[in-house]
Amino acid sequence: MFRAVARIFRTPDLRNKIGFTLGMLALFRLGSVIPSPFVNYVNVQACLASNSGTTGLYDLVNLFSGGALLQLSIFALGIMPYITASIIVQLLRVVIPHFDTLYKEGQAGQARLTQYTRYLTVALGVLQSTTLVTVARSGALFPSSSGTSQCSQLLTNDAWYAILLMVITMTAGTGLIMWMGELITERGVGNGMSILIFTSIAARFPTALWSIQQTKGWEIFIGVIAIGIIIMGLVVYVEQSQRRIPVQYAKRMVGRRTYGGNNTYIPIKVNMAGVVPVIFASSLLYLPALIAQFNQPKAGTVPPAWVTWITDNLQSGDSPMYILVYFVLIIGFTYFYVAITFNPEEVADNMKKYGGFIPGIRAGRPTAEYLDYVLTRVTLPGSLYLGLIALIPLIALATVGANQNFPFGGASILIIVGVGLETVKQIDSQLQQRHYEGLLR
Repeated sequence: MFRAVARIFRTPDLRNKIGFTLGMLALFRLGSVIPSPFVNYVNVQACLASNSGTTGLYDLVNLFSGGALLQLSIFALGIMPYITASIIVQLLRVVIPHFDTLYKEGQAGQARLTQYTRYLTVALGVLQSTTLVTVARSGALFPSSSGTSQCSQLLTNDAWYAILLMVITMTAGTGLIMWMGELITERGVGNGMSILIFTSIAARFPTALWSIQQTKGWEIFIGVIAIGIIIMGLVVYVEQSQRRIPVQYAKRMVGRRTYGGNNTYIPIKVNMAGVVPVIFASSLLYLPALIAQFNQPKAGTVPPAWVTWITDNLQSGDSPMYILVYFVLIIGFTYFYVAITFNPEEVADNMKKYGGFIPGIRAGRPTAEYLDYVLTRVTLPGSLYLGLIALIPLIALATVGANQNFPFGGASILIIVGVGLETVKQIDSQLQQRHYEGLLR
């Protein structure tokens, strides 16, 4: 293992790629702490300290921005607009035939879809930055401390030109992050966007763990570390698990050459949806709480019954109703996302086109039905696994009393493990291309 790592740094090309990636990540983290224009940095830091990481509606976006959102930095939006844009473009393939046609056109069509994703990212950046500045201006960015003078004065200037400059700065920061991610993909170790998300989440691990140590003591801290190692091992095991469906290709004569006749398999992962269902469920659950927050009555008046119910049941992570709805939504979104990303009929048609078949299954529609049968049953344990992993921070909140940014669970641990495994595989493949043994055996 250590010899393989040493070979990485002895290989000039691979060493330059890793150095370039680390340099981009350093710039990314630097931009996460530089405040936007007209932001009162002292008041923002004081409000962050008084809230102790409990941020309510903004947990998810703050997680993907590496804590930059609540600091109102130039990279406050992080990679979240790009993630949202990518998911929207992917979902639009189902409802817009033109998008599906572009997807099937190959490299040229993929380039067009990528361009659409960039435009949508900038548009979402404008929308989200405007919302963030408006919330910060109203003093509602830190709900638990919104009554204090510091948390209601996060901006040094709330004139229209100051707000416009902040929106432009944060949107430009989103565009710069998107460009940095593409540079890492082209000139670095690959998976640029995923590595930026990995960096944002990993940057919060030391703070979250040390916060647990300060509030709960060394015993709970060591216990959390041990549990985290076990969870990471289980996540690695499940993420690598797959159902392999054998496929045989008949021999074909083209001229004087023989093609086909080989055996392969279709890998169906237990967790084909990745972290997307967790993001979907979290975002959908934030909507009722967001609506209730903007419908709070004036002081001295009784809030409506529906606002009270949402506040009691769908705003706090330790509420049984919140946990139940969250778990059910994750299962539903897992099946939904797998259904739109893996098309059994398309796979069956491609197999039939090139002379492939599953042993014991007729080509064509029977193959599609068999693939759908296997996919439905493999997705069930995958959806339950995602739901249980996502509930770990909520369970920690209800038992240990740790905040919802508990590091070893939810979207954070799935992204950390998934991106980490993919990056190691990328480096391993590049080592093997240079006739080295590689990192993985």
